[in-house]
Amino acid sequence: MGIGNLEVLGYPVFNGKLETVDWSAPKIMVNTINQYSYCIAHEDAAFKKALKDSDILLPDGVGIVWAAKWLKKERIQKIAGADIHEFLLQHLQQTGGRCFYMGSSEAVLEKIKKRAAEEYPKVTVGTYSPPYKPEFTAEDNAQILNAINQFSPDVVFVGMTAPKQEKWVNQNGALIDKGVVCSIGAVFDFYAGTVQRPGKVWQNLGLEWLGRFVKEPKRMWKRYFYYGGVFAYHLVARTDKK
Repeated sequence: MGIGNLEVLGYPVFNGKLETVDWSAPKIMVNTINQYSYCIAHEDAAFKKALKDSDILLPDGVGIVWAAKWLKKERIQKIAGADIHEFLLQHLQQTGGRCFYMGSSEAVLEKIKKRAAEEYPKVTVGTYSPPYKPEFTAEDNAQILNAINQFSPDVVFVGMTAPKQEKWVNQNGALIDKGVVCSIGAVFDFYAGTVQRPGKVWQNLGLEWLGRFVKEPKRMWKRYFYYGGVFAYHLVARTDKK
């Protein structure tokens, strides 16, 4: 598939160019890792397995970029969920492909379909809004998988927040017939316009996390500040063992 990885904090993190990947492979599981997901996975074995089992694990956060530079003396490029989403939609626009959004509410999915139809008219879009519950039943999973496989997408975007989405894909991905399966969480709301993604200035400065905190301080403070401290502790611990 043309994938280059760098071992960072025990995870095989993608450090290549998205353009070099063979996206026509029968099935590719794509996840992202950042300082928050690293810390959560440290205490959640199923989540850790899901991340390590990824075919492509994208460095979605400056924390992982810094860790690569600090521990490995390597410079890797941050690739956020929104970046892979845009890249794959452009790829499907060129190939006349099909994509499927699984997750979120019907209202959000309708906004996604409307925007995608305007921006990527050659892409055929399908959607499915799963029930809102901590865990799906076997019947729920059967209905979700049936909806995906009947549509026969080239790309499946899964948006149910971490770690639920990654664990679901890890446990059920083998039952998806084909395609790129990409867990992208908040990108559903970003693309629908129901949550505003911080602008390019924030992104280019490596401060997208700060932009998100400013917009949603109550929800984001623990993710960025508490888990930022936990992540720093893990970095120092790794450095001491070198």
